[in-house]
Amino acid sequence: MVYNEIGKTGMRVSSLGFGASSLGGVFHSIHEEEGIRAVSVALDNGINFIDVSPYYGHLKAEIVLGKALKNIPRDKYFLSTKVGRYGADGVNTWDYSASRATESVYESMKRLNVDYIDLINVHDIEFQAGMEGGLQKVVDETLPALVELRKKGVVGHVGITDLQPENLRWVIEHAEPGTVESVLNFCHYCLNDTLLTEYLDFFEQHNVGVINASPLSMGLLSMRGAPDWHPAPKALKEACARAAAHCQRKGYSIEKLAIQYSIGLSPRIATTLFSSANPQNVLKNIQYANEPMDEELVKEVQDIIGDQMGVRWRNS
Repeated sequence: MVYNEIGKTGMRVSSLGFGASSLGGVFHSIHEEEGIRAVSVALDNGINFIDVSPYYGHLKAEIVLGKALKNIPRDKYFLSTKVGRYGADGVNTWDYSASRATESVYESMKRLNVDYIDLINVHDIEFQAGMEGGLQKVVDETLPALVELRKKGVVGHVGITDLQPENLRWVIEHAEPGTVESVLNFCHYCLNDTLLTEYLDFFEQHNVGVINASPLSMGLLSMRGAPDWHPAPKALKEACARAAAHCQRKGYSIEKLAIQYSIGLSPRIATTLFSSANPQNVLKNIQYANEPMDEELVKEVQDIIGDQMGVRWRNS
């Protein structure tokens, strides 16, 4: 496993990171015991970065992860969670106020069975962009609350996350220098979309580390195909399905190619998050990351995706 520093944080993390959204049953129902084993397998095989959120599974992901971490030495992993996006009883809610952000951190620590968070993020800031105060509220209220917790040693570092990289850039430009230490962007450095590369110079100029997520583009780049709720347009889904079938004919799974491609910008992208509550799939993804990539197949796949390369969608 290759390890890279996230920006200037001092956190040297595995190029492949564990996204714990699957522990909340976000993609399909899970067996809790199997999910707990998946975390142990990841940590035992070189992964040392775990990302979660109270939103995933409406608290369930943090609760299950907390059970998994209960008896694991705290120095064996870096832990990232989020504030701002929540949910309960099947209803999504957003609250980017300073008071709710502060409360949320302490609530997450309790669920996670830890006494500090290595990286705390403002979650999916595009939703605040559409609310009263817009992104300026993240700058004026949410981030200062997290910086205060950083000063107290409750959290180690502060970041922001979003599907839309232009929102990440805007907040960095308008916040006090050094406030934002990392960004997490998803579905924009994978086989069908490389938009994130257009922002790497900017992030580096501001000493901001980059975390990439969803190398399978939320299921687009898989033999199973995108779930029904996936917001991508039909033409993109069909193009990715053709690419997956082509990989299958070549005896090379598109999941393998997608994982390998998404970690290919290490160390400029410090870590790429995948999510699985299945221990065997965790091992498989780690194996993929440690094998050479078929460069010619990448070109073939991207040619098949064709004019759907880089097609975007809104978060949901």
